[in-house]
Amino acid sequence: MADILATAAGEAASPVPGYPMPRDNRCPFHPPETVRRLTVEEPISKVLIWDGSTPWLITRHADQRTLLTDPRVSIDEKRPGFPHMTRGRAEVARVTPPLITNTDAPEHTRLRRMVNLPFTVKKVEDLRPAIQKITDDLIDAMLAGPKPADLVTALGLPVPTLVISELLGVPYEDNEFFHHQSTIALSHNSSAEEAAAASTALLGFLDGLLGQKMTAPADDMLSQLAARIKAGEMTREEAATMGVAVLIAGHETSASMIPLGTLVLLQNPDQLAVLRDTDEAKVVAAAVEELLRYLTIVHTGVRRIASADIEIGGQVIRAGDGIIFDLGAANWDAETFPEPGRVDLGRNARRHQAFGYGPHQCLGQNLARVELQVVYSTLYRRIPTLRLAIPVDELEFAFEGIAYSLRSLPVTW
Repeated sequence: MADILATAAGEAASPVPGYPMPRDNRCPFHPPETVRRLTVEEPISKVLIWDGSTPWLITRHADQRTLLTDPRVSIDEKRPGFPHMTRGRAEVARVTPPLITNTDAPEHTRLRRMVNLPFTVKKVEDLRPAIQKITDDLIDAMLAGPKPADLVTALGLPVPTLVISELLGVPYEDNEFFHHQSTIALSHNSSAEEAAAASTALLGFLDGLLGQKMTAPADDMLSQLAARIKAGEMTREEAATMGVAVLIAGHETSASMIPLGTLVLLQNPDQLAVLRDTDEAKVVAAAVEELLRYLTIVHTGVRRIASADIEIGGQVIRAGDGIIFDLGAANWDAETFPEPGRVDLGRNARRHQAFGYGPHQCLGQNLARVELQVVYSTLYRRIPTLRLAIPVDELEFAFEGIAYSLRSLPVTW
């Protein structure tokens, strides 16, 4: 969306930038120039979104941490004035049951407790050998196949999709269906009707699986949700909608990070060598945090609304005002991360906010970290001559979703 000049009736024109803002095609990993300027000059400012409203945009790392833990900042999408990402999201939000993604404490606390166990550090670490085997098997298949290979379809999408399918209890053979529907549901290019239809299709798919788990439970998350339905702790609609949310979040973001991180490293061979030549888990973990910071693939902002007046940074955010947190801006805030435009895998980037911050930070962040650690520590070691198969300026990026990505990444060796 181009910057838009918003003019109040009878008043002089005052520039209010449109949001989200376009990235420079020459530097697609960099947050938009306007966002970076606002972080320095006007870190709490107004932007114009698709419905004509002007929510606050929060760009500084410190301000985001303050507000994202403030109980006066609500995630309730049904509040009038909530700054929805798209018209489709606004329509779907009206009929979405209570979830961890749209409720505040204490309801959020209750719901999150019901789904948190599979994503704890210990549970996710137990999955590491299975994730390693999935990764090795896919690399074996890529090496045995034709060159060039598309890293998006050969590795990026299959790894997290296989993992989340197994964890949830969703048949992997249905991956094309749920990936296609989730893409439509999240796309800024989808109409309200298209987004609603895709969401309904996904909800029906998960509801059908829940019905099966209620009669034939297995060792998976959907079976655990089915047990909660039978115990009267959740409604079937709540459980199905929770399953949809986990399924989408569980494969979309890592699927984008794997090829994007690889592209960054191929453009920075000295940093790629750090990962290729190490067997130290701490080095790999630090590298993943830096790539998460640098890329910050959720590029449309975390959305909230004020439930009471909040004074911060010389501004007053009034009750009912929408708030957008630009995570990329915070992760490129030079006060927190000096020289943010430089990829430095030795940097201590653990304070990044690629997964958000506060009580609503990403449920699956531990799983995403392990997936990326396994893939990044395996791919470049097993294929040390990996390189782009086409010029970098011929690569096509996809910016229409909540997370940006590459449509394909042709590689050879």
